Amino acid sequence: MRSIGHVPTEANAAKFSDILAVEGIDNSVEADPEGWAIWIRSEDELERAKELLTAFLLNPQDPRYAGKSDRARQLRQKALAELDEVEQRTFDRRAVFGATVPYGVGALTAVLMCLCLAIAVLAWTGYKERIGAELFITKVEISPGTLTALPGLAEIRNWEFWRLLTPAFIHMEPLHLLFNLMMLLSLGSMIEARIGTGRFGLYVILFGIVSNLAQYHVAGPLFNGFSGINYGLFGYIWARGRLDPRSALYLHPQTVVMMVAWFFLCFTGVVGNVANMAHAAGLGLGLATGFLSSLPARRRRPKD
Repeated sequence: MRSIGHVPTEANAAKFSDILAVEGIDNSVEADPEGWAIWIRSEDELERAKELLTAFLLNPQDPRYAGKSDRARQLRQKALAELDEVEQRTFDRRAVFGATVPYGVGALTAVLMCLCLAIAVLAWTGYKERIGAELFITKVEISPGTLTALPGLAEIRNWEFWRLLTPAFIHMEPLHLLFNLMMLLSLGSMIEARIGTGRFGLYVILFGIVSNLAQYHVAGPLFNGFSGINYGLFGYIWARGRLDPRSALYLHPQTVVMMVAWFFLCFTGVVGNVANMAHAAGLGLGLATGFLSSLPARRRRPKD
């Protein structure tokens, strides 16, 4: 917080605080030896607040200040009502994956989970070769103990655009599938409930394509799994939840620790061959998307 100056009397200090509130400048008043100090929270509002204080001190009884206190009171009551509404919509923050309880399972989230599960079951019941031919980013030949693929993206150049996204739905190992389904259930349902199925779907496509292409260009076509998208969803919630509290998006600290620890653990190679670049690209894009999505709310409200 920054002090912008002093007002001689308590009554005028309270009056000026109301004026700042009406102007959208978050502030507080404190008594000190020089009078009543006026503090504001946002550095961006510093010059504007100083100008208002200078004008006020020249003529505190100026008619243009009439009614400001009533207006400020109304704004504060509205803000409190909105905070109460957010609290009613927000899930129990004590639960690491508590979002799925109050929000339920989003329709698209359920469809995505079913797709991942169905493709995994097909892979485990004798259809690995067909999956490798049709759903990897480029055609992959699967033989006992080996996966081989041609360089380049010839199939995509031949209009098979679904391959940009479908590697995310392939899971060859049960634990890989289970972890990704748990994260999708928690993160996907939360986002879908807060921003709607349409926008959630667009984010899934965006995070999936970018993370898949990033992984392909760094390590080639032999990768699969939903974790690139999950890290995008994680980054989106993390950034937007912190920058726009009224979004009602929230990550329990244990979830953050788990996701970040897993992110760096994968880079060590201890857990085997992991699509680290897909994780990194998804996380980076998710953070950027969350930040950009929070900008309208941050412009409307004073910054903390």
